[in-house]
Amino acid sequence: MLNQKLRPRRLRRSENIRAMVRETTLSVKDFVYPIFVVPGENVREEIPSMPGCFHLSVDRAVELAKELAALGIPAVEVFGLPEYKDEIGSAAWDAKSPVQRAIAAVKEAVPELVVVGDVCLCQYTSHGHCGKLSGHSVDNDATLPLLAKVAVSQAEAGADVVAPSDMMDGRIAAIREALDGEGFSDVSVMSYAVKYASGYYGPFRDAADSAPSFGDRRAYQMDPANAREAMKEVGLDLAEGADIIMVKPALAYLDIVRMVRDRIDRPVAVYNVSGEYAMVKAAAANGWIDEKRIVLETLTSMKRAGADIIITYHAMDAAKWLAGA
Repeated sequence: MLNQKLRPRRLRRSENIRAMVRETTLSVKDFVYPIFVVPGENVREEIPSMPGCFHLSVDRAVELAKELAALGIPAVEVFGLPEYKDEIGSAAWDAKSPVQRAIAAVKEAVPELVVVGDVCLCQYTSHGHCGKLSGHSVDNDATLPLLAKVAVSQAEAGADVVAPSDMMDGRIAAIREALDGEGFSDVSVMSYAVKYASGYYGPFRDAADSAPSFGDRRAYQMDPANAREAMKEVGLDLAEGADIIMVKPALAYLDIVRMVRDRIDRPVAVYNVSGEYAMVKAAAANGWIDEKRIVLETLTSMKRAGADIIITYHAMDAAKWLAGA
């Protein structure tokens, strides 16, 4: 016999009722939009595996930054392709490289926009790995001062946040010490603390020309089967001075996001990565899914799992949809 007093459907009867009792709210203020800057001028070339995303020269990146700010998106994360590569990735801290120039130009043109600099070496090294090599292995400790130089160079360009994505042990402490030593104590560190060795990164390696020339990154990125290890990584990075903790990828790791959220009092970020984005775009292009509905549901799931910040290539579309466009 149905208990007439217990009818959850009463609170689902209309959109206004559903909105009143909604537990999780997605906002444009949750988003960070990744951009890919390249050498040259007036460059805007679509990335084949990431429809709707582009390689941009610095001038076109500034145009995009203005558009993002107008949509209410509060932040960008800047990735880049250098003019040259070498064994240690020295273009990564070159003030004339596209990333540093883009950071400076965006901050000048749209000062209220939060600019995050990606701190890694894979795009800049001739071998495509995330640090200095010793034989065929990445030398963790020899890489740390290089990462610190990258972070300082981005802070000098005007970055508000630096985001080390390399997964070297001890890099948060090295970067924090370097930033503070150069007078950038106000620059935040958003740590890719929990970065898995994931197959979902495939399209990004096209976008950033960062595929390793041999082997893979499983010797330094996390094993997708491990959850307890994620908590260890988070604890270490917090102890070293991380201001924000990131989980990457997002969608297949929402259990990890919830574990992190339940254990820490710092902001939690997720990266809705290129493979997650590309799959949605491909299915939508074939008419198999309702793109708007899927994207907003997916982003809401990340927020519901505990994310405060969502780095996503869907940010521009989502901003327009949330605004009713």
